[in-house]
Amino acid sequence: MYAQCPECRTIFRFAAAELAAANASVRCGHCNAVFDALRTLAETLPPEPIDSLPAHPSAAAPPQLGVPVYRPQNRQAMLVFDPDERPRASERPGKPAFSRPRRAVRRHRTWPWALASAVLAAALAVQAAWIERARWLESDGWRPRIDAVCARLEALGCRLPPRRDLDRLALSSRDIRPHPSVAGALIISATVRNDAPFAQAFPAVEIVLSDLDERRVAMRRFEPAEYLTDPQQRAAGLAAGASAALVFEVVDPGRDAVAFEFRFD
Repeated sequence: MYAQCPECRTIFRFAAAELAAANASVRCGHCNAVFDALRTLAETLPPEPIDSLPAHPSAAAPPQLGVPVYRPQNRQAMLVFDPDERPRASERPGKPAFSRPRRAVRRHRTWPWALASAVLAAALAVQAAWIERARWLESDGWRPRIDAVCARLEALGCRLPPRRDLDRLALSSRDIRPHPSVAGALIISATVRNDAPFAQAFPAVEIVLSDLDERRVAMRRFEPAEYLTDPQQRAAGLAAGASAALVFEVVDPGRDAVAFEFRFD
């Protein structure tokens, strides 16, 4: 699951156990602010670039759950029968229920149910395809076919996002130095190379600064819109075999920060 810090707008990923242990109150690892993670809780992230996660509206009454998954079975009480309390013959009904004549059962048409089931099955298939669209768009087997179909529908506005394969992104160089014009700031530069045979979307870059004991001193996550100002370059992505120079300006966390690390997301 994901939630966004309202102060620095950093998006974090966590598990349900972490959320339950603190009653949904969490602390931001970037700006140290405490916030309610349920406000922007999401199971998936929207397409990048991400400005903010949508906030859930407050409800006047608690929502009612209507789809049960499991209900424990209560133990049935033992039936105690007293022979002296059974009804007398004069008080018994004249004819038992099972011997009464049954009414004719009206047969209903089944084709509307079959049609409704087929429509629901088709809707379920479309929903499953939509949920798995990201994996299909990154598949080496399906993506060329989808590109061919989209090329025929280009006049209708069909546009596919660039593919993503973080394992084929490599750092060829990186450097950190004091900012030449801003006091108390650092410039971190890196060169990323796309080793994939296709153009890739620019990734989100996470920079972690640590001390001699490999303890994290500072961390910042940069979205492509924060380090690439040209929207056309972001939309085109990083071409196959091409390299791009990335430059980040950060606040100097102090002398304890002696090592830094890049992570792609």
